[in-house]
Amino acid sequence: MIDNLKKILNEDQDPKAIEKITAKLENLLMSNEEVGYIAVQKKPAVTIFPDSIVVTNKRIILCKPKNLGLSMEFIDYDWDDIAGSFVKEGILGADFTFTTNSDLTHTVDYLPKNQARKLYTYAKEQLDLLKNPKAATPIVEEVKAEAPIESPVQEEVIEEIQAEEVTHFAELMPTPNDVIRDTEVEAPISEEKGLAHLTQDELFAKLQNYKKLLDNGLILQGEYDRLKSEILKYL
Repeated sequence: MIDNLKKILNEDQDPKAIEKITAKLENLLMSNEEVGYIAVQKKPAVTIFPDSIVVTNKRIILCKPKNLGLSMEFIDYDWDDIAGSFVKEGILGADFTFTTNSDLTHTVDYLPKNQARKLYTYAKEQLDLLKNPKAATPIVEEVKAEAPIESPVQEEVIEEIQAEEVTHFAELMPTPNDVIRDTEVEAPISEEKGLAHLTQDELFAKLQNYKKLLDNGLILQGEYDRLKSEILKYL
């Protein structure tokens, strides 16, 4: 944890603010939980008690000072409850926003741009780990277990390859299933090209517009969930 804090402090962080946050987090961290990054608000006006956001390898923690800094309110969300994260940069700083699977949206504004980018990168890495868990060890074991059985299978394949004329006729005559499969793949690819060329801000604006349509009763919940899932693929 000390090594991570040294990296954070090299990015224009306020050492006193980081020290206060980490002191309060010591009793909140779970076993095997490590702080990955801490970002602190930096508003144009002097802010004595800024909000901050902490990301660990297990969750996102929002830290909000209360009672003139005498107490702190902590709100946390596990990574498996996070649907997506966004960063919007402005002139005076950047906004970091994340959404949950229950359609809740939280934004921490006036973050230094460099801190917001680091925060966003760490969040994307954690979400990618959830979507693509490492499974290298089980795959190697399965291959080793199947290795001794390969020799009799190879003999059977060699005997079947002797009928070369039959395989050539099958290749020259396309089946109806092949034609249907080709047409089914083209449709979703053409629809995804439109979203792939949009920027992060444009995608986030689309998501907000769909939410407004849902709130006004212009689209159904199922249609909104489908549109949201399509957009989150590119954020």
